[in-house]
Amino acid sequence: MNPGTSTGFKLLLSFSGAYLLSVTVFELLPEVYAEAIDGIGIYIMLGLLLQILLEFVSKGVEHGHLHTTDKSTAFPLMLLVSLSIHALLEGVPLDEKGHLLHGVVIHKIPVAAILSVFLIHSKLAKWKVFLFLGIFALMTPLGSFLKMNVPLIEESSVYLNAIVIGIFLHVSTTILFEASRNHKFNASKLLVIVAGILLAYFI
Repeated sequence: MNPGTSTGFKLLLSFSGAYLLSVTVFELLPEVYAEAIDGIGIYIMLGLLLQILLEFVSKGVEHGHLHTTDKSTAFPLMLLVSLSIHALLEGVPLDEKGHLLHGVVIHKIPVAAILSVFLIHSKLAKWKVFLFLGIFALMTPLGSFLKMNVPLIEESSVYLNAIVIGIFLHVSTTILFEASRNHKFNASKLLVIVAGILLAYFI
């Protein structure tokens, strides 16, 4: 069973992409540019490029897809490293952004579903599956913890937030482009996208 093929999953994915993009545009972008640091746009683009590189390894899990049929018994270490870097960076701005926390949680639901199904149906031992999912689940809280407890990360937070903006822009727009693949009009998708935007604006 592939949850990514269900209508409900696709609608949740569209909602999460719209909400994540809206929170990024409404909150993260203005606050980063309010810091008035020269060249901050470069870090946003670096974040976007970093996410593209990470997706070469992760095969698209971050936007709700896993484009692979690999059923090797080897532990997918590079996949874990790629997803961990993504999740760790996502945690950096969370301690000060309640709306962003909601967006990341919604974004993680389809990611976790796709990843869990892939791992459970792989040839990995069950303890390796639990180890993988456990480490992945800890990365975002770890990012927030490091931001609050490591002075160097706190001092660099505006640059890290800019990198996260680039990551979010790539992930959320990829989700929305894939949601409207073949340019077919779908009223349900349009409604959940609008709902995601409005929720991010008014909450």
